[in-house]
Amino acid sequence: MPASPLRQGAIYAIAAGASFATMGALIKSAAPLLPTEMVVFLRNLFGLLTLLPWLLRVRLPSLKTTRIGGHMLRAGFGLSAMYCFFFAIHHMPLANAVLLNYSAPVFAPVIAYYWLKEDFSAWTYPAVGIGFVGIMFILHPTVAMLTAATLVGLASGMLAAVAMVSIRRMANTEPATRIVFFFTLFSVFLSAIPLIWGWELPSPRATLIMLGAGVFATLGQLSLTKAYSLAPAAQIGSLIYSAVVFSAIWGWLIWDENLDMYFAIGTLLVATGSFLATLERKRRVTAT
Repeated sequence: MPASPLRQGAIYAIAAGASFATMGALIKSAAPLLPTEMVVFLRNLFGLLTLLPWLLRVRLPSLKTTRIGGHMLRAGFGLSAMYCFFFAIHHMPLANAVLLNYSAPVFAPVIAYYWLKEDFSAWTYPAVGIGFVGIMFILHPTVAMLTAATLVGLASGMLAAVAMVSIRRMANTEPATRIVFFFTLFSVFLSAIPLIWGWELPSPRATLIMLGAGVFATLGQLSLTKAYSLAPAAQIGSLIYSAVVFSAIWGWLIWDENLDMYFAIGTLLVATGSFLATLERKRRVTAT
């Protein structure tokens, strides 16, 4: 008996979480071997090469756009989030960095309110509030929340949220395939600019690690896209936080990273807040 679309979507969502966690572990492994500029560039380059077979099946006329500025803006914020995320991965426990980056849905309603003038509903307030309380638990209500790594990790989530809202801003004319294409293309070219001062010939080991990171990042993107094509985001969206669990496992196995009760509580709160924010967005879109 074939699995239902909901179950298949859940499986793909968990597969996406595992892929993104593995990408994070590979990035953390490559960080001591290469400068951040090289890590970001190679991740984007190998990601583009992995996507090429899929991109070649897309008809060129479907990639034509009149909103090139919007695509560049989305790529700029998305790439900035990537730099911050990779810095955080290098300087803090892997699961913490991943969860801070995944706090983007908590910030998105606030950014959409000021940028797109989307009104808050009564449902949005508890979603954002719960998420922010969770972030405070992750950062720890101590002086530790002032460290550079945690603040940069938090910035990765905020910048990712801006990138998410910029996609929403273009969604009325730009299909997902076009957004993926231009983000991937622009990310390669933009991340090549810092190589003027940050170029370093990667060793065979570093090249292999970054190739794996690019492949798993692409697998994660494709798995997540497949998941959302099979089941509503409101039902499976929270499963993407399985990436935090897989990241904690990788961190424990490879770097002997142990997470405390603050992290466990923060994970639950951020996942809950993000789920509620996603649910609210889905309800509003359906009503519209």
